[in-house]
Amino acid sequence: MAHRFLSTTNRFRARFAFIFTVSLSCSYVCYSILFCRGTIMTNQGYEGKRCPPSKNAGGKKLLGKLDNCASLEVRSALDASAAQRGSNKSPDSSGSHWADMKLRNTSVAQKYGNKKLPNALIVGVKKGGTRAVLEFIRIHPDVRALGTEPHFFDRNYDRGLDWYRGLMPRTLDSQITLEKTPSYFVTREAPRRIATMSHETKLIVVVRNPVTRAISDYTQTLSKKPDIPTFEELAFKNRSLGLVDSSWNAIRIGMYILHLENWLQYFRPSQMHFVSGERLITDPAGEMEKVQDFLGLKRIITDKHFYFNRTKGFPCLKKPESSSQPRCLGKSKGRTHVQIDQEVIEQLQEFYRPFNIKFYETVGHDFKWD
Repeated sequence: MAHRFLSTTNRFRARFAFIFTVSLSCSYVCYSILFCRGTIMTNQGYEGKRCPPSKNAGGKKLLGKLDNCASLEVRSALDASAAQRGSNKSPDSSGSHWADMKLRNTSVAQKYGNKKLPNALIVGVKKGGTRAVLEFIRIHPDVRALGTEPHFFDRNYDRGLDWYRGLMPRTLDSQITLEKTPSYFVTREAPRRIATMSHETKLIVVVRNPVTRAISDYTQTLSKKPDIPTFEELAFKNRSLGLVDSSWNAIRIGMYILHLENWLQYFRPSQMHFVSGERLITDPAGEMEKVQDFLGLKRIITDKHFYFNRTKGFPCLKKPESSSQPRCLGKSKGRTHVQIDQEVIEQLQEFYRPFNIKFYETVGHDFKWD
């Protein structure tokens, strides 16, 4: 009897162990299937969001600061720009390729770029053609420029460099940040202040025949203040004796060598590039090629980008495919000058001649204003 009871008990234990083992195995299998499926789905989701590796090794430093997917746009822009820099092909006649690249680089810079202090400045001179140079160079995809004149180094210096930096457009590491304020050239404190910001800043100065520049300056003032004295009255202390009033700002700005000597105390001549305001009208592409070389840019802006507007007497940019109109300077540019007596012009040319000669010798270029 006891033997039969023990036998029944053993069979029950064996059956329980078998059922327990099967149940445990089934649970393990189910859990494994569910776990693996979740892992696979997670990996698939990750793979779907993963960004492809960049082909542009030169952009690693910049891209390392961004998350993988956000940097895809930057990589595309850098890859396209790098491919073009390595290519010997010229821009097409419409400039549409470079216009597209400019739009792409601008869009990427606005999203992922940083606000930086400018690498280059257009520092002068007033009524020399600075607005034209700014508008022309801005079409380059590797240039981002502030459209307004911040007047930081002459009027707003007490606001500090952080305020100044905050005005700048966002740029990528491969782009140049640029601003224009023509009054810097004649501001005594400007060279020292700019050098304090950076001794390596590149400086662009647009110069023009000082007599023509003075007349243009007066014409602009007259359009705003019709009751001012005549040009002759302001330009001379004594007209009959030919004594020029060099304290009048319109005259003093054109004494370029006096202002340049101040700049050369803080900057090397190689850091300054002088654009001819006259040639900017007759050969804008030629002058802009020199500007691009000075800034270390590929020569993208060529004669294919310009046409001459006979009404304004000034070159304009051909319209990009994305625009319905060509880009010309504002109404104040190319306005008709006040008529000045030829004898007055000759007296002023004689006054400026020694200043011009010394200026030519210092910059190593004869602008042929005499």
